[in-house]
Amino acid sequence: MVKMPKQRILPHIILGIMGASGQMVTGKQITDYVQRDLGEFWQVAHSQVYPELKRMTKEELITCHAVPGNEKEKQYAMTATGRQILDEWLSIPNEETPQQKNLFSIKMFFIREKDDPRIPGLLQSQIELVTKHLKHLDSRKVELFSTKESIQDNYGHYLILTRAIERNRAQLKWLEDTLAEM
Repeated sequence: MVKMPKQRILPHIILGIMGASGQMVTGKQITDYVQRDLGEFWQVAHSQVYPELKRMTKEELITCHAVPGNEKEKQYAMTATGRQILDEWLSIPNEETPQQKNLFSIKMFFIREKDDPRIPGLLQSQIELVTKHLKHLDSRKVELFSTKESIQDNYGHYLILTRAIERNRAQLKWLEDTLAEM
């Protein structure tokens, strides 16, 4: 059986950023957006963005233009084909559950004995990490979505952020309950 190559996701992310901005964007603006707004659930290396922009230009998903007053810097705009590709991709249901690399989970998996003295320390340090991350997520929610209008204008982002908050709350409860049982 021949396995199909994995679909490139980065072009869709870039098209989504362009669609969300509603204007031409530079490569730096794209990487900043990924780090600031998508970094909670998706990582993209800075070194991946520029080669992908070049491919997308060749594929006519975007156009490339010099920044006025700075001929070395480029800005990119989504084409009608790019918009169509993005709209189609957003409509396709996911066929797999999210896969996460979780160092805490892999460490716990390899501990064999229930009374292993490392378990309480691992649980406690994970509680501290999740608590810190939850505070960060809660502050992002206040910062980004303090009004009904801001929720309405970026509803998908709001949904993902609230999902992350709920997931972290559930994880924190599990960690605290597990530590209390020890």
